[in-house]
Parts: sequence; C-alpha cells; structure tokens
Amino acid sequence: MLTIDTTNMCSHLQKKLFEDDGIYHPLWMAMLDDAELTAVVRSRQLHIYRNGKKVLVLAGKATPKIIREDKL
Repeated sequence: MLTIDTTNMCSHLQKKLFEDDGIYHPLWMAMLDDAELTAVVRSRQLHIYRNGKKVLVLAGKATPKIIREDKL
C-alpha cells in the first residue's frame, strides 16, 4: 500500500487528491492498487514515480506536469 507524508503537502492538493469529489481522487485510488508506484511530497507538490522513474507531478493550483507517458 502506498503511504505518503502529507505534512508539507499543499492543502488544495490534499483536497483534490483525498476527498471523494476531488479531481485527482481517481488517480489516488488507482495509485493505491499499483505496487510499482511510489510518491513523495516535494515543494508542496506530489511527485509520482513508477519503478524509480518520475511520471507525474501534481500541484494544488498549477496544472499537472506529465513527465513521461504512463498507464496511470
């Protein structure tokens, strides 16, 4: 199961990610079921990695940054 430290995560991002009606909530649910994914909070954003390679950066107010194509 994926766990992340939300201490320094942007509050807007937390709402979008963890609340049932949040725009990123379906991503969070998919991430929980994918053992190849890891995530870390940096600069209040969520950086998502698959097998050690960054695939996506989610921010609270900015648009998501797709680093590489991924099934997520």
